[in-house]
Amino acid sequence: MSADMRNIAIIAHVDHGKTTLIDSILKQSGTFRENQQIEERLMDSGDLEKERGITILAKPTSISWKNNRINIIDTPGHADFGGEVERVLGMADGVILLTDAAEGPMPQTKFVLGKALAQGLKPMVIINKVDRSDSRPDEVIDEVFDLFVSLNASDEQLDFPIMYASGRDGWCNKELSDERVNLHALLDLILEYVSPPKVEIDKPFAMLSTLLDSDPYLGRCLIGRVEQGSAKVNDSVKSINLDGEIIERGRLTKLLRFNGAERIPVSEVHAGDIICIAGLTKTSVADTICNSEVSIPIKSTPIDPPTMSITILVNDSPLAGLEGKKVTSTAIRERLMAEDEINVAITFSENENKDAFEIGGRGELQLGVLVEQMRREGFELTVSRPNVLLKTDSENNKLEPFEEVTIDVDKEFSSTVIDSMNQRRSELIDMNSTEGEKVRLIFLAPSRGLIGYQSKFLTDTRGTGVINRVFHSYGAYKGEMGSRRNGALISTETGTAVAYAIFNLQSSGIMFIDPQTRVYQGMIVGEHSKENDLAINVLKGKQLTNVRASGTDKAVTLVPPRKMSLEQMMSYINDDELLEVTPKNLRLRKRHLDPIIRKRNSKDNDKN
Repeated sequence: MSADMRNIAIIAHVDHGKTTLIDSILKQSGTFRENQQIEERLMDSGDLEKERGITILAKPTSISWKNNRINIIDTPGHADFGGEVERVLGMADGVILLTDAAEGPMPQTKFVLGKALAQGLKPMVIINKVDRSDSRPDEVIDEVFDLFVSLNASDEQLDFPIMYASGRDGWCNKELSDERVNLHALLDLILEYVSPPKVEIDKPFAMLSTLLDSDPYLGRCLIGRVEQGSAKVNDSVKSINLDGEIIERGRLTKLLRFNGAERIPVSEVHAGDIICIAGLTKTSVADTICNSEVSIPIKSTPIDPPTMSITILVNDSPLAGLEGKKVTSTAIRERLMAEDEINVAITFSENENKDAFEIGGRGELQLGVLVEQMRREGFELTVSRPNVLLKTDSENNKLEPFEEVTIDVDKEFSSTVIDSMNQRRSELIDMNSTEGEKVRLIFLAPSRGLIGYQSKFLTDTRGTGVINRVFHSYGAYKGEMGSRRNGALISTETGTAVAYAIFNLQSSGIMFIDPQTRVYQGMIVGEHSKENDLAINVLKGKQLTNVRASGTDKAVTLVPPRKMSLEQMMSYINDDELLEVTPKNLRLRKRHLDPIIRKRNSKDNDKN
């Protein structure tokens, strides 16, 4: 049965068109009725995925083509979710490498391709978005080939087929000059180029749990590829960890296969199938689900460790408990432990009192997405500034994570960007002119120096620059770095901000709040124009008198406040500051709200 099956993953840099291409494949393969209404970016089912236009979780789907079943795995393109890519590649027998015809290979392209080549997979290369006005397909093909060589691809892997496509318009051809009609040539090439799964049908049932999901009707669902044997509904199975220890025994209450965006119940599954299993309550990612006869676990691909962490605490601000339903340390702890169980790309630890929790991840975006998910679930919490996770070598020298940073920027801003990156102890390793007045800069930068750089980068390039980052390696610690920003404007009072006060304080710096915003003592309401913190009163209204003079009641004109996303706020704060997160609001605050305690703590830190 595996001879009629193909398992393939689509990998690419963020925004190069993976999910859009899969949408077109699903529509053209006959998966849906002709009159069926299909939403765009069908595979991005989560609210955050739809809002941000990015894929966060890897998801399988399946189509039928010429009496063959093709299982397709959509993978995230952002570097912060690389753990998802690493896991699912083990389910695939081939990969489609998608590359933008204008941008060419980007940092995440290098990361995902390296993982695929290391697993011995043979990629097919698709140059996508060739209908762009600035497309340069021939140059991009040369860049892709150079990338394969730099990643030590084998001769077999270097002999990759090339196709040209527009995922949005739903066509893919072997030659640019061919008529642009549909994706049939791509589907035919998958059947021709990708080998059927290499499995052992006659052995006892065993599958590696690769993804963990939850279903409102089925409960915990484990997704993976059946490596050997077959299984039926209600079969008795056990699960074992990577050490071969038994985790639990149970029954397969439900077996499901993927068809389009749906999960279809089936009575039996066979080696090579990518399936979803329900009925096991303790089994997690990287565990082997198998027949009782099996004692050796299936090997799991090691996941690169996290490089950054945040500390999550209970919200103790004066406004705590007014907007959220889940406010206790117990609720926060249980939620984070559940996330740690299903997400192998993060780490979880807690202090002795179990009221402060450290979460490690790949980057600010991944950690920010977790906090945003909790916020939408009704949690209130406070979050610290992200910190990089340091290591030591055999000689006890301090090591820190470095990232490869690719920046596309107008030539007029290139010197400003280089200067700013140099201040962050970065090393310029390559500089190339691209089409038009653009320059591509490649840096090797310590992750520590990049925290909070996104907002400054947009300012330096007037919003025209594009920055991409991917983890490179651990290297020698670069020493202390200077402050990232000016001081804070700190509220001295608790109450509701008024327009008159904000108007009179605008000369002190940039405000973060609007009139009628609730504030409290110790809350950060803006950024000071100087390096020091400044305490201000945004509640002070205009003094009223019995005598009105002509022209004294002119309407105040306010500069629009600076609005930041959750990730931007996380990166913005200093070590003595926190981000308060509630279902309705994001607030910046000092760690110590009382100015006397804050001053005393600052003196103690200066002594140390």
